[in-house]
Amino acid sequence: MATLSFKPKSVTKQFISCLKERTKDIVVQRFGLGENVEKMTLEAIGDQYGITRERVRQITNFAFNVIKENPAFESAADVFAELKEAIEQKGRILSEKDVLSSLSGDPSHENHVYFLLVLGDEFTKLKEDDEFHHRWTISQETADKIHDALRSLHNDIKEDDLVAEKHIVSSLKKYAENATGENISEEAARRWLNISKVIGANALGEWGLSVSPSIKPRGVRDLAYLVLRKEGSPMHFTEVAQKISSHFSKPANPATVHNELIKDGRFVLVGRGLYALSDWGYKYGTVRDIIKFIIKSEGPAAKDEIIKRVLKERYVKENTILVNLQNREFFRRNKEGKYLIS
Repeated sequence: MATLSFKPKSVTKQFISCLKERTKDIVVQRFGLGENVEKMTLEAIGDQYGITRERVRQITNFAFNVIKENPAFESAADVFAELKEAIEQKGRILSEKDVLSSLSGDPSHENHVYFLLVLGDEFTKLKEDDEFHHRWTISQETADKIHDALRSLHNDIKEDDLVAEKHIVSSLKKYAENATGENISEEAARRWLNISKVIGANALGEWGLSVSPSIKPRGVRDLAYLVLRKEGSPMHFTEVAQKISSHFSKPANPATVHNELIKDGRFVLVGRGLYALSDWGYKYGTVRDIIKFIIKSEGPAAKDEIIKRVLKERYVKENTILVNLQNREFFRRNKEGKYLIS
């Protein structure tokens, strides 16, 4: 976070002091510079004063001109130079959220920093679109190149991909270096990720497409999928519920988790209350179904081999497997002592 040598509130107060009372009040309300930090719309201010929204816009633009013609504005050149230098050091283009939070140092100062950026000729606001959030830049050329780098990154990521932050930062860093011909820091690449609306991060720090349920979970099932994927091994549904609560700060009832997982094809019940992901190669069905699958796919098999294979698929006791094998309705042994399907 940048530490500014000046107080944004003090600078804006000095700037607007040259305005007439009504004009000052409109500017204060429009940018949330007073005790009420909520920015009012052109319509709301117009209704208050009995004027059109276009007239409010005209008064605001007139106020900017008055401020810029005031000696106080010229004497504040160092303020704008410092803001520009701070944005330069952070990568020349930042999401609006990042630029305000990093430069203000205090949420109560964010509206004042925004007002200074609007006033400063060195700063350009690029409005949000389908690909990118609101962002500020001091170099349109750099902005265009970073947009291209981000588009290349977007094209790399498929619908179901989940990427660790260090890997996605590394990829964007490479694309940005190719686009700009400059050495790019990981810090700058990490900040540029926040410009994108196409990709995003979940609560576990994994990145993917913003529309993916793994990035914006829609319910208990999606949260459970992320938990199991992160843990990398089968878990009891009560533990899954606990992890959901701790990772996502959302209370999860164990019984609800159990009921939801058993209905979702992404999860496989592999033991008493134990769930695994089908992505890991686990097969659906009972122990009997797993034995049938093994024999169908590999042919007659010895008892020890069947036990070994089933235990890779299910967390059960060996005796459970033996009981199933001894059921002559479903399995029988040939002359070599290997098991076949009856």
